[in-house]
Amino acid sequence: MMKAAVIGSGNIGTDLMVKILRSGGPVEIELMVGIDPDSEGLRRAAAHGVATTAEGVDGLLAHPLFSEVELVFDATSAASHRRHHDLLHAPGRRLIDLTPAAIGPYVVPTVNLGEHLEAPNLNMVTCGGQATVPVVAAIARAAPVHYAEAVVSVASRSAGPGTRANIDEFTETTAFALRRVGGAENAKAIIVLNPAEPPITMAATVTCLTGPAPAESVTSSVSAMAVDIAGFVPGYRVTRVQTEPVTSDSVLRSLAAPSHRSERMLETRVFLEVAGAADFLPAYAGNLDIMTSAALRVAQTIASEGHRA
Repeated sequence: MMKAAVIGSGNIGTDLMVKILRSGGPVEIELMVGIDPDSEGLRRAAAHGVATTAEGVDGLLAHPLFSEVELVFDATSAASHRRHHDLLHAPGRRLIDLTPAAIGPYVVPTVNLGEHLEAPNLNMVTCGGQATVPVVAAIARAAPVHYAEAVVSVASRSAGPGTRANIDEFTETTAFALRRVGGAENAKAIIVLNPAEPPITMAATVTCLTGPAPAESVTSSVSAMAVDIAGFVPGYRVTRVQTEPVTSDSVLRSLAAPSHRSERMLETRVFLEVAGAADFLPAYAGNLDIMTSAALRVAQTIASEGHRA
């Protein structure tokens, strides 16, 4: 059993704590860390017998149980994580970063987890990255992706202070991950906080311009990837895959590199939804659920395969 601490007693940190408690191993939550003694996350942790501190990372470092912690999840903000990394990085301890700080390598479980199991700091990209990078990677298996664009819509209610503080980092980190992990040559990411009532379920549209490939191969690859993701994010669902030849010169000029303009290209649009498991958050908050589910999958793999730092 690998003992863990969660920093951040807000929506993401609390949902992650509940998931760890329900998972039954091989990760055990030892400490819950916050800065507000009245936060619901700290109250829930105490009710489940989890040790808590409301003194932030300094309280974590001073806690008697900290010496037993091998794994720390950071569910705060990109700016905070940079300080936390400096304070917590040490032999024998791993950090799983749920902020867009990107100090460690980007990790998307269904795409590249096996490449980074030994890394001391693993970055979970963003909710949009966890939902859309696998789609781009799946399309890239069928044809080279010259351009990828991800438009992610989430319920405004599901975006807490941490999410809102990270909006700029979200777009930059997601776009970079579409290239670095997904395999696109160029990429763009957009997030929309939708204030609709009742709140919408997380949804995303991924548009890719690729080299020639059979439409069946593209659809099959995306469908297989969706099944893999649903193995640990049950609410993940691809609703439609649409592939057609690109005939507009203006599209080629604006989205593709000049060297590809003479190539016969395909445009693939993938529409997907992510419903949450409602462990702590409402089901519409799939954006938070996919982050905590992916982070737990990474931690479980590290623990079960014996990848101690």
